[in-house]
Amino acid sequence: MKTLTLFRHAKSGWDAPVSRDFDRPINERGIKGAKLIGRHLRTKGWAFDYVISSPAVRCTETLDALWEGYGEILHPNWDRRIYLASGATLLDVVQDLPDEVSSVLMCGHNPGLEDLILMLVPDVAGDLLRDEVEMKFPTAAVAELKFEADNWSAVATGKAKFVRMIRPRDLDATLGPQMDRD
Repeated sequence: MKTLTLFRHAKSGWDAPVSRDFDRPINERGIKGAKLIGRHLRTKGWAFDYVISSPAVRCTETLDALWEGYGEILHPNWDRRIYLASGATLLDVVQDLPDEVSSVLMCGHNPGLEDLILMLVPDVAGDLLRDEVEMKFPTAAVAELKFEADNWSAVATGKAKFVRMIRPRDLDATLGPQMDRD
């Protein structure tokens, strides 16, 4: 059994004076959301034996805030392929994961993470989690997928079981949708 937890970077600071999208940081709301998610993951016993992330600033800062809330630093493996990747590219990254790890946290970006979830989870009537992701996989949300597989290379389209998802707004209503950009 393999477990893949997908974590979208926290709310970013669109007003930050940066020349490249790659360098865009998260904002205060993003920091609060990522810390809150980290505390929730720790409280609920979510654990990871491998972390892989986009090296973009908003992902590195999101993970820093997550670890602060989680109470433990897990050192990520930085993979530039994740930066603004399509769902298909992210699936390649997943299939390349080391087989000796069973529970992976991947931090990245939309629309790729959302597309990956929709690729991996079968589209069946009444799957409320998948339906939520079809509407939007918001910033700092985490989605846990499980696979009946011994090797990451066996992870394939339509083979995931969508176990659970948590969004910052589920933990604090003040972190719900607003009119500003993600």
